[in-house]
Amino acid sequence: MPTDVLMPQMGESIAEGTIVRWIKSVGEAVDRDEPLFEISTDKVDAEVPAPAAGRLVQIRARAGETVPVNSVVAVIGAEGEAADAPAEPAPRPAAGPVSATAAAGPAPESAVPSASGARLSPVVRRLAAEHGVDLSAVTGTGDGGRVSKADVLAHVEARGREAGGADPGGRREPLSVMRRRIAERMIESRRTSAHVHTLFEVDFSEVAAARAAHPEGTAPSYLAYVARATAEALAATPVVNASIDGADVVRHEQINLGIAVALDEGLIVPVVRQAHRLSVGAIDAAVKDLAARARAKRLAPADVEGGTFTITNPGGFGSLLGMPIINQPQVAILGVGAIEMRPAVVDGVVVARLRGFLTLGFDHRLIDGAVADRFMARVKSALEEPQRLDAGDRS
Repeated sequence: MPTDVLMPQMGESIAEGTIVRWIKSVGEAVDRDEPLFEISTDKVDAEVPAPAAGRLVQIRARAGETVPVNSVVAVIGAEGEAADAPAEPAPRPAAGPVSATAAAGPAPESAVPSASGARLSPVVRRLAAEHGVDLSAVTGTGDGGRVSKADVLAHVEARGREAGGADPGGRREPLSVMRRRIAERMIESRRTSAHVHTLFEVDFSEVAAARAAHPEGTAPSYLAYVARATAEALAATPVVNASIDGADVVRHEQINLGIAVALDEGLIVPVVRQAHRLSVGAIDAAVKDLAARARAKRLAPADVEGGTFTITNPGGFGSLLGMPIINQPQVAILGVGAIEMRPAVVDGVVVARLRGFLTLGFDHRLIDGAVADRFMARVKSALEEPQRLDAGDRS
C-alpha cells in the first residue's frame, strides 16, 4: 500500500509549514527515516524524514508552497511501483465556504474567514494590515483557497514591481521564509519594547587562566562562562528573567537561556534549559550540541521554545560590540563582543589584558537603568573572579 507523507505539526501552536526544498525527487528510492524534504515554520527549520521505505511516486506540494499541517505533500510507493510526474497542487476553489473538515485541523479561534470562505490566521491579518493589503484581492494557494503569509508577501512584492517598474542593473529575488520571519519579529520587537542599552567592559584574564587549567581539548568556551555568569546574575535579579504579557509581568521560575546561532540563511535561537543548575562544562556541551543540530537542521520544536533570556555572540565574528534587539516576549538580551588583548590601566600602569565588551539591551517598560547596571555588575564580577563558576568542572 502507498504511504502518504504529511506536513508535520512542529509545535502545538503551528498550523502550517512552508516546503523549502525537496531533498528527494519523484522516482528516487528512499529509506525509512531518510531526509525527504525541508520545511520552515514559525518555530524551527527542519528536515522531515520519510515515514516509510520505498520509492517517491508523487509530490503534491511544490517547494515554496505553504500548506496546513497534516496535509498530504507526497506519496511513497512500494519498490518497483511506477512513479507519477510531479503533481501540480489540486485546483483551489474560487469561491464558496470550506467545511470544518476540509482543513487538516481546526482553525484558531481568532482566525476569520476570507472572501473565499477560507479562514485567515492572525499572522496573515496582521501582515495585511501592516502593508495595506486588501485580502479579497489576494489569491490564496493554501488548502481551500486559504491565504497564507507567503501569499500576502508575494502580493506586496508584485504590487511593488508594478509601481516601480523594472529594476535596471539588479536582480530581484524573494526573501527566504526564515528572513521574512526574522524581519517580522525584529520589527515587532522594536514596536513593542522601549529599547535601552548599557555597555560594560570585562577583563577575561581570569577566565583565560581558568580555561588553561582544564586538560587540553576540554576547556569550556568563553561563551559558556558568560552564560554561567549570566544565569547566576539572573537568579539574583529575577526581573531581568521576566517577560511582559499584555498588562502583566510574568516572573519565570526557571532560567532558560536562548543562545543565538548564526546559520547561512539567518539566525535561530535554541534554548539551554535550567542553566542556573548547570556547570560551565554542562552549559558548554549543551550549547555545542544545540549549535550542531541547528546547522544540521535537526532541532525539534521543543529546542527553541521556552527561552527566558537571550545571549547573542557577534564577537565570534570580530564585532567589538552590538546593540541587540530583544527577543519577544523577553525583556532583555545580552550581546557578547570580541574578547581580545587590549591596553588597560592596572595599578596605574598600562598593560595588555584580555578584555571584551558586554552589551545589555533591556525593556525600559519594566527594567530601569539602575537595575540593568546592577545585573551587569554581577555578570562582570563573576567573570573577573570565575573560580566559583568553574568549581567542580575539571576532570
